Amino acid sequence: MTERAAAEQRVGQEVQDGDVADLIPMLRRIVAARVGHHPAAEDLVQETLVRVLAARERIEPGMVEAYAVATVRNLMATMWRQQDREQRNRHRAHDPGVPEQGEDVVIASEESVAMARAVQRLDDRERRILLAHEVDGEATGSLAQDAGSTAGAVAAQLKRTRARLRVEYLLALEQVEPPTDRCRPVLLALSGADRRRQREVDAAQHLLECELCARLSEPLLGRGPSRDDEVQVPITGDPDIVAARRAAREMAARAGFVGTDLTLLATAVSEVARNIVRFAHQGVITVELLQEPGPGIRVVARDTGPGIPDVERAMADGYSTDEGLGLGLPGARRLVDEFDIASERGRGTTVVLTKWFERKKARG
Repeated sequence: MTERAAAEQRVGQEVQDGDVADLIPMLRRIVAARVGHHPAAEDLVQETLVRVLAARERIEPGMVEAYAVATVRNLMATMWRQQDREQRNRHRAHDPGVPEQGEDVVIASEESVAMARAVQRLDDRERRILLAHEVDGEATGSLAQDAGSTAGAVAAQLKRTRARLRVEYLLALEQVEPPTDRCRPVLLALSGADRRRQREVDAAQHLLECELCARLSEPLLGRGPSRDDEVQVPITGDPDIVAARRAAREMAARAGFVGTDLTLLATAVSEVARNIVRFAHQGVITVELLQEPGPGIRVVARDTGPGIPDVERAMADGYSTDEGLGLGLPGARRLVDEFDIASERGRGTTVVLTKWFERKKARG
């Protein structure tokens, strides 16, 4: 059975999972905005779900929504191109779905030109080492000896150069320049499968905001090995609070937390997620499994909202800016072992919660 066929059989079951099921309303809104009541509208949604399910093992949890957005946009663009080609070739007595030989030649030529431009955008050192290794077949050891470096350093340089080349090739093929200064760092982090850098540049959020990067990201996503010690949960509404709490509980259970500790951590995560929904309206919560100095959980809640005017006052017990009945940030601080907060007006807020299994066990 092919991967696609297997994924199609799983749609009915896996669509019940929270992260996938939550994609459906969003995908339908995107499709409706672009194609209206086109007969293929629901097919586009279902095809997107199939592709997301088939690729889930290769995609970071926090990237699922961005991957789905990029996929549905590409499917719609492909549909319109195909319909346009059929319209232009309707008078001909052949199947327009089969590309003409001339079209194949043009595509190959465009790809060659794009690759040549991408190579030219590398600096002299990057281009020299890459061509010597890929074209002339020189080993990293000999390249390192010539450069007075080490084989490991040369291999790392080649990896970074290939990542940049993939990005520059896609930009040249599309004949576009990134619309913002954030675009290239995000695309480079995706191309190099650098998950730490992806977190630093907030790649998941950027892909939801930038249509160009969302489109270019599809061939770059999922290049690196999958990891199961971290999960990202985009926060935009109350259902995401539940998703973040569930993610934290599941990760904490793997670290050895049980009973009350699980409940305390989940409650703290609920509070910081609720703050994002109420005051910033959107953000990202990252849950990470820690191994040093002992099993633990780190939760980073980041948003780009209005920020907190007076952090010291906001952290005082009993302070609230609304009429909610939650514990708020002071309550969340009491539920974990370590608590840090940084906020800047107009730039957003970052809250870091850490809870250690060994410390709680030792005190018990």
